[in-house]
Amino acid sequence: MDIYEKMDLLFNKASKDADLKKAILATENSENALSDFCKLASEQGVEIYPMDIITESEASYDAIRRSTNGGGENSPVLVREDDAYETLLNRLRN
Repeated sequence: MDIYEKMDLLFNKASKDADLKKAILATENSENALSDFCKLASEQGVEIYPMDIITESEASYDAIRRSTNGGGENSPVLVREDDAYETLLNRLRN
């Protein structure tokens, strides 16, 4: 299961459980947001580690940059990375 499938699983669980949704959203304000989020995910039976999120987000961003204008140093700056954690938070807010 890749990181996005795990995030979808958490999204589906949180969509049905208001307390879980609130807890996931609260991790954003934590001093150790990714660590706290991953601990919460683990408690829900979904093993996610901070490096899983960081690595996948960087890989997605790099793929986008490579596809833009040849991907060289002169590629345009992208507005934001495709961050799996931030994407999940945004999905839960909506």
